[in-house]
Amino acid sequence: MKSMSIEIPDPKTLLQHVDIADYGDEIPNSSSDGFHRGGAFRISSVLPAISSALGNPVETAIHHDPRKLQETLGFPSCKSAIVVLVDGMGFWNIATRSGHAPYLRSLMHESANARPISTCQPSTTVVAMAAFGTGTCPGMTAMTGYTQLNPYRHRISQMIQFRNAIPPLELQREPTVFERLSDEGVRVTSSGLPEFAGSALTQAALRGSTYIGREGADERILEACKAAREPGLTYLYIRDVDKAGHEFGWESEPWIAEFETVDSQLALLHRRAPKGTLIVIIADHGMIEVDPSQRIDMAQNPELLRGVKFYGGEPRFVMAYADEPEDSHEIAARWCNELGESAEVLTKHEAIDAGLFGPVKADVEPMIGDVLAVMNDRATLVDSRVQKDRATRLPGVHGSRSMMESDIPCLMDLV
Repeated sequence: MKSMSIEIPDPKTLLQHVDIADYGDEIPNSSSDGFHRGGAFRISSVLPAISSALGNPVETAIHHDPRKLQETLGFPSCKSAIVVLVDGMGFWNIATRSGHAPYLRSLMHESANARPISTCQPSTTVVAMAAFGTGTCPGMTAMTGYTQLNPYRHRISQMIQFRNAIPPLELQREPTVFERLSDEGVRVTSSGLPEFAGSALTQAALRGSTYIGREGADERILEACKAAREPGLTYLYIRDVDKAGHEFGWESEPWIAEFETVDSQLALLHRRAPKGTLIVIIADHGMIEVDPSQRIDMAQNPELLRGVKFYGGEPRFVMAYADEPEDSHEIAARWCNELGESAEVLTKHEAIDAGLFGPVKADVEPMIGDVLAVMNDRATLVDSRVQKDRATRLPGVHGSRSMMESDIPCLMDLV
């Protein structure tokens, strides 16, 4: 592949919001920085494109032309593919710290890899996992936030463990690409931590594979390589970069150390994968470092509480559920006034009309907040009444529409 370098924008530019982009198979117009975002360049495109590369194209409710996606993303045809999702390792996080990651740096310098693709909104794990696994969008998977309203129980659900949530198979009804491939007789294997084998999130977003659980990271990588000896698809999940980022911040020494470890693990995958295997490395989202001076506590501002029954989302993408939904415009106006330049405030219908969640099914709409605050710069919006102090002060966060959070890698390596 042709070699090229990536020009890294200044930190202020990286915190700017990317445009809301459509879902689908088309190549969107390029942004001011020359990159295409949305359309075929989406996290939801990856598995349909790989299915085409494997010779078993899977269409989804959003992506109807897997072959076109394969060509757009540049995936070569193959008999066996390994897709790796590294939690929290955004495109610009890699580019900025590539000096610590020789394997990833070598991939980023290849022209086909020297561009980001877009995750979904909000840019958070549960939402992105479902969009990735189904090849669709949050408006179809019913997984619209880290926390969201369960409209049947009138309680806020936490969607990692599905606390107070609709059961996973009832909530997320879109078939996964894993299921579709398995139904066609294609081998699909997941290599991950044993605790995730039957988790609610796995059932909702990534069901349909044969799951191999191993505790050690190297063990999981070697199991993935072993599985890839047979034609088909192998999925590998790596989470530790995200954990370090939340706890210490992505600019910290512990994050860099974890990033170096992950690069070594991916290099091991490259060395041990069978010849002819296509490796595709993506992430669910990136991460920013917060500015404590830009933290806004709703508990200290009655105007942000008035008329609101529940809050969902997370500190970079807050969803407010109104006491009376018809009051959403009044609440949005107050929030605009109180939050000022710290947030982009939208009503639910403004967000849906803009395509923020992709096409939205009727039964999903009540799960989306009546008013949304999509945070700008390094700001966070927290609620000390219900959130633990540590949760309100995490140094590394994600969820909003900045380049840092929304741009993710899609790196291919044909070994």
